[in-house]
Amino acid sequence: MDIFDEAFGSFSDKRPMGPHEGVAGVLLCASACDGHIADEEVQSLMVALGRMKLYQRTTPQQFNSMMDRLMGILKRGGPEKLLEEVAPVVPPELNECVFANACNIVLADGTVEQDEREFLGNLMNKLNLDKDQCLKIIRVMVIKNRG
Repeated sequence: MDIFDEAFGSFSDKRPMGPHEGVAGVLLCASACDGHIADEEVQSLMVALGRMKLYQRTTPQQFNSMMDRLMGILKRGGPEKLLEEVAPVVPPELNECVFANACNIVLADGTVEQDEREFLGNLMNKLNLDKDQCLKIIRVMVIKNRG
């Protein structure tokens, strides 16, 4: 505990994460897992979230607040820390959807670095997805992103 914690209490955000943070957080991790966030990855992230029914009733203020919170965790702890917090709250029925969108984001800048490969393997495990199904998703996303 440091002097600021003693004086003001902890500054960490103790609010529980929900499905909105789970999905957006995983996709933010996909954007950042190689150490930088490319413009194409941000665009893919925003398009993916904008199309999801999950965010239809989310106001711009709510969305921005959620993304600020997720970015704060990302900046303080990196993608691994953020993934640890958000993966457990992804709704199970969206696990494959989130994995597919994460693949799309990873492929958005035209390269798949080792960090990104490791991230997708880790994500597959955290979401308890079948390896064969994930391979099919990856193959489709590679085909989709060729052009």
